[in-house]
Amino acid sequence: MPKHKVHSDTQSALADVVFDGMTIMSGGFGLSGNPEKLIAGLLAIGVKDLTVISNNCGADGFGLWTLLNNGQIRKMISSYIGENKLFADLYLAGKLELELNPQGTLAERIRAGGAGIPAFYTKTGVGTVVAEGKPVEQFDGESYVRETWLRADLSIVKAWKADPEGNLVYRRTARNFNPNMATAGRITIAEVEEIVPAGALDPDHVHTPGIYVDRVIQGSAYEKRIEFRTTRVRGEAQG
Repeated sequence: MPKHKVHSDTQSALADVVFDGMTIMSGGFGLSGNPEKLIAGLLAIGVKDLTVISNNCGADGFGLWTLLNNGQIRKMISSYIGENKLFADLYLAGKLELELNPQGTLAERIRAGGAGIPAFYTKTGVGTVVAEGKPVEQFDGESYVRETWLRADLSIVKAWKADPEGNLVYRRTARNFNPNMATAGRITIAEVEEIVPAGALDPDHVHTPGIYVDRVIQGSAYEKRIEFRTTRVRGEAQG
């Protein structure tokens, strides 16, 4: 059993793999499936001049927003700015580089990076600013823009369960970008809610095989955040 994969805390997991100017993939979609303890570790270490690949950049006071607010991120490769006012303000002020991708294209670029496919073609973005400066070719009479893979020096992902070998299981929509990112990092560190004994995970239920995961840390006190709470008055029961 590779005991070295399990680290006691984020600092020991991150200490010898982070460096200024590196590229980091960070899982999550909105407030779901974010490696929040590892992000806090990056904040504490103070690594800077980062290029971060993530669907969005956290939310006010949470997740990647904290790195952005601390001036540690130089460039974001994302698909959604949304309600993140800090993200928008920094970009509009010229203090943050942004490579904006259609969401499906971002997901496929990450998947391609993990699969060793350096480029692929898609119709999404043809004829828009997304295609500017990129080759466009014809297939079966239709135009397709060429997109390139995304890979990272470090992928940080959030899973539900892991075993000591680094096999990961995600929970429902918290899976999102995490499995693809786990395959596309030179080093992948997973934070999980529970580490189970070796052999406890049904192989058919493993979403990310341990071969892709270099280190695992167990987090605690996760708050299941809701970005927008939408409610309605419950109607009277119909008899």
